[in-house]
Amino acid sequence: MSPHRVCRLDDIVPNSGVCALVAGEQVALFRIDANIFAIGNRDPFSGANVLSRGIVGDLKGEPVVASPIYKQHFSLVSGRCLEDESVAVPVYAARIEEGFVLVEA
Repeated sequence: MSPHRVCRLDDIVPNSGVCALVAGEQVALFRIDANIFAIGNRDPFSGANVLSRGIVGDLKGEPVVASPIYKQHFSLVSGRCLEDESVAVPVYAARIEEGFVLVEA
């Protein structure tokens, strides 16, 4: 995997998400405070590519996104679903470098 420059950090509104096509995969990027997280954009329960539009928050100290369809929470760190631990979404390594968001995919 190699890093892909996706966008400028300033292109992502704080405490929200956007979707980007990275190496042919839809990736949901979330900017929370000074951190950037990247997970698969496909909601495994509905099959829709919508996780980037979910509401971000914190459950017991873990950053999560709530799917806008059925409201399951997915960890932005591990990708696992908090309501059903047998389900998870892909997690991508992401970092900020010189004001740009880089994602490895």
